[in-house]
Amino acid sequence: MGYFPQVAALPQRFFGPITKLQWWKAGLVLFLVAWLYSSILFHLASQWWNDANFSHGFFVPIFSYFVLWRKRSYLANIRPQPSAWGGGIILISLCLLVTGVLGAELFLSRISLLLLVAGLTIFFRGWRFFRAVLFPWAFLFLMIPIPAIIFNHITFPLQIFASKIAATLLPLMGVPVLREGNIINLASMPLEVAEACSGIRSLLSLMTLAIIYGYLTETRNWVRVLLALTSIPIAVIANSLRIVGTGMLAEYWSPTKAEGFFHSFSGWLIFLVSLMVLTLFHSLVGRRACKEEPPNGN
Repeated sequence: MGYFPQVAALPQRFFGPITKLQWWKAGLVLFLVAWLYSSILFHLASQWWNDANFSHGFFVPIFSYFVLWRKRSYLANIRPQPSAWGGGIILISLCLLVTGVLGAELFLSRISLLLLVAGLTIFFRGWRFFRAVLFPWAFLFLMIPIPAIIFNHITFPLQIFASKIAATLLPLMGVPVLREGNIINLASMPLEVAEACSGIRSLLSLMTLAIIYGYLTETRNWVRVLLALTSIPIAVIANSLRIVGTGMLAEYWSPTKAEGFFHSFSGWLIFLVSLMVLTLFHSLVGRRACKEEPPNGN
């Protein structure tokens, strides 16, 4: 019984005291948003569940809520300054929703939800409140899958890059290869660097975790941005090394073993190694920054 009053009190912890009229307005807005976006959110969650490339999407709204929860006292003390500009943003978001639904473009429909949230926030609470929640709001963009046309333009160059790295390193380890595009021909088998092996999955997941890690462990924004950017080459290089390991296993042990358990296990292993490299990089940056800071009193 004590659980429901705590849930009902959550909005007050973010926005301060709420009148009955404001409760009705908030309830009506939430009902309309749920009515407009229920099917869109359902298909979004379904894609997170079925598409491993975007499975990190489940954690994105959870972390955004966590950030808001940590700032709840500060947000509750911001004086509301409603802005009519929010109405314009709401109108734009609804136009994007209609365009996305009529054109069967999921990306536009999903983006429109985030713009709608921004517009409602500015319309009812003002720009100062929106600036205070800008980071958790912007972080929500990571939960939206990349459009297929852009996704393909990213994955194919990653496939070629990983193939080139592997084709360069494998001969240095005594494994002769012949590369044809994204196919590495070994003496024992052809090794295709398919879309699933492009590294896009680990890149998106590692970047998301890098942003979360930076927020939780750092107060300096430039270090947070640096960690997020550094996660990109770390993920790409780590995926290339995974392909090198697969090629060596196929050549020196068994092609069947290379395509079986090791291929799946190596993905998790390389991802954990990538996280370790990211934390090591963070510690090195932190030490260097501390050395460059002048002593207190100087």
